Amino acid sequence: MKYAAALVLLAASVVSAQSGPNDARAREIYKELVEINTSDTPAGNVTKAADAVAARLKAAGFAAADIQVLGPDPRKGNLVFRYRGTGARQPILLLAHLDVVDAKREDWSMDPFTFVEKDGFFYGRGTSDDKAMASQFVANLIRLKEEGFTPDRDLILALTADEEGGDFNGAEWLVKNHKDLIDAEFAINEGGGGNMRKGKYLTNEVQASEKVYQDFHLEVTNPGGHSSLPVKDNAIYHLAAGLARLSAYTFPVELNEVTRAYFAKTAEVEADPKLAADMRAVANATPDPAAAARLSASLPYYNAMMRTTCVATRLLGGHAANALPQMASANVNCRILPGVSPASVKAKLVEIVADPKIAVAFVDEAHPSKPSPLRPDVMTLVESLTKQMYPGAVVVPVMSTGATDGLYMRNGEIPTYGVEGTFGDMDDVRAHGKDERVGVKQYFEGLEFQYRLIKALTGK
Repeated sequence: MKYAAALVLLAASVVSAQSGPNDARAREIYKELVEINTSDTPAGNVTKAADAVAARLKAAGFAAADIQVLGPDPRKGNLVFRYRGTGARQPILLLAHLDVVDAKREDWSMDPFTFVEKDGFFYGRGTSDDKAMASQFVANLIRLKEEGFTPDRDLILALTADEEGGDFNGAEWLVKNHKDLIDAEFAINEGGGGNMRKGKYLTNEVQASEKVYQDFHLEVTNPGGHSSLPVKDNAIYHLAAGLARLSAYTFPVELNEVTRAYFAKTAEVEADPKLAADMRAVANATPDPAAAARLSASLPYYNAMMRTTCVATRLLGGHAANALPQMASANVNCRILPGVSPASVKAKLVEIVADPKIAVAFVDEAHPSKPSPLRPDVMTLVESLTKQMYPGAVVVPVMSTGATDGLYMRNGEIPTYGVEGTFGDMDDVRAHGKDERVGVKQYFEGLEFQYRLIKALTGK
């Protein structure tokens, strides 16, 4: 408790004024990264972005020996950089990813790989996921060097490839092949974030857990035949009926320490008293089923926080317009709660589709990760900084419904916390979608939040 109290005092002592020069530098880095196409396409190149960051760090005076761009794929390099401290404590890892989901010009109102500032927002692919955080880390480390700051532990920056999918050239590869370069007491990553509604700052999330990503392949085969002689035994019909049964099924509510705390804390700032009451009711040791049903109907995010979800995402069937289908298949994407075995979900899918003609198989191997313990030092500091910068907002632990590189770190025995400090409209989430954007004001607030967080976690 003495350590946590010292961190609070240190956080309060950090100079609160925004850094004009650092704002400008961060914006330049942000723009440069967004305008480098780092998608997993022939046009994408993560190494180019990693090299750009390495050049900025070298220009800032950091030793070249402490800056590496490495990886098994020449187009998917990972930047690993070590800011040397006194070594009084174990290092902290600052983790963000440079790769982005592809974006097509015809789908956007503007070129997705051109950084645009308009109407109080920064637009571009990766502005929210995850180049905001990457640029904030880089700018703040340069700022700390300019201030002559010597941390009491090393700060390790890892900007990775393949977080959004690919051939595992990113965080997973680093953990397996270069754990010594990134080993740390704990990591700060994406996955948390600030939520606001109609301009009001509500919650600042700390991601300590995430659901397990698992795809399943469903397939029906059939001898087929001529379409002029149809029969009831049709591969497409079998599959369609099974998927219809899946669409009607709802997995049971299962909460854990993180999700109970999420609903209990979110209830404190929920404007709708009925919704707040339902949140408290599901946060109980025995969740209220009626309250859970109402929450699930009110917002898909609440539903996904409470249960495993499985949804059909791709379909393939038939081979000719004038022939009965010999094959019909679907991909079903599941996001499984921590502690629930993928094998049990597969068994449940077999039960739900209820048709022996529908074969259910795993697609690749799932990568479950255990939740990170809610460290008092991290949580107390985030709460202190949130009170300073965002009065009225509450800090909530959260389980991500998606996946991040945090799972590889947690499985590599590096507890990982999603702490961003950059707020976004919870009713207008555009990551992976059209016209992805981040508020200009919120970006620079996040920049300052990360600066204070890093300095407080590494101060003497």
